[in-house]
Amino acid sequence: MKRSIGIAAALSLLWIGSLFALEGREVMLRVDKRPTGKTSHALVRMDLIDSKGQVNTRSVEMFTIKDEKDLKKLVIVFHAPASVKDTRYLAVENEGRDDDKWIYLPALKRVRRIAAAEGGSSFMGSDFTYDDMSDRDVDRDNHKLLREETLGSYQCYVVESSAKDPKDSQYSKRISWVAKDLWIPVKIELYDKKGNLQKIATMDKIDILQGFVTPLQTTMKNVQKGTATLLVMEKFTWDEALPSGLFTTRYLETGKP
Repeated sequence: MKRSIGIAAALSLLWIGSLFALEGREVMLRVDKRPTGKTSHALVRMDLIDSKGQVNTRSVEMFTIKDEKDLKKLVIVFHAPASVKDTRYLAVENEGRDDDKWIYLPALKRVRRIAAAEGGSSFMGSDFTYDDMSDRDVDRDNHKLLREETLGSYQCYVVESSAKDPKDSQYSKRISWVAKDLWIPVKIELYDKKGNLQKIATMDKIDILQGFVTPLQTTMKNVQKGTATLLVMEKFTWDEALPSGLFTTRYLETGKP
């Protein structure tokens, strides 16, 4: 009698536990809704590492701002070396459609719009593409919770994401290791259209700054080419007052907000 009650109780607990198990979409929604500041300002070291291990270092400044709908604008300014100095980039997140993207190239002395078809192209010779630099709407993808797994010091949900419309992504799928306590991917595997592993992104250093989970060092490795791009936040501030004129194509062209 006691044995049957024990089995019934165990089954009941398993059933109740299944009610609270997160699905892949919910995990990625929590990642998307992770609290951050309304603005951010970062000084960044960008290391481009070629297949022979040689490093080309760039000095970059990044700014973001969110509107009342939590839609984000991103500005990236290149300060060094001289070959990329004063190159400026702007991405504006839209609801229900692709981000608007523009780049100012000093050699051309004009602002050029980045077409949606160029989203899979390399961003300034790095291992990141233009689309990698933008947030992606959760509901453009199907999400499947594969398993729970320990990765280093993190307990993670492992989620596979693939575009609902295969033409809507440069990747066939992405697999994300999402830290349960931080709601941030600490590793992402990116697979090409043939289903082969193409790139691996890792969050090498994460900290809590001003109460917000903040990635301070990120590496994007292209396993097919043997190259990598390292982003190191040398200075990072949330909720700094930023002029609205900074997030305009006029700023890209003039360098004045």
